[in-house]
Amino acid sequence: MPVPLYEAKAEFFRMLGHPVRIRVLELLQDGPKPVRELLAKIEVEPSNLSQQLAVLRRSGIVTATRTGSTVVYELAGGDVAELLAAARRILAVLWSGQRDLLGELQAAEPSP
Repeated sequence: MPVPLYEAKAEFFRMLGHPVRIRVLELLQDGPKPVRELLAKIEVEPSNLSQQLAVLRRSGIVTATRTGSTVVYELAGGDVAELLAAARRILAVLWSGQRDLLGELQAAEPSP
């Protein structure tokens, strides 16, 4: 029996639900990167990065190519960059609304 689309979407977003994975995807928006460069920019243990890269690779959202001892990762398609840009826009709206609410709350507080 096929998985309903809403369940597949939920699984996709669960796969994205790790800060290291999101950071890797953000870095790869600028083009392919070798693992050593990702390690330098993300500052996590190599084993942690390796584990998160494996999740992204298994999901098909990134691809890896090996040249000698160097492994280079890249986004499998441009849609991921669009998704990350949409997330930034949504967060900007949400945070803007929270700032506005905080301003209203502070303005409504009685002065001491």
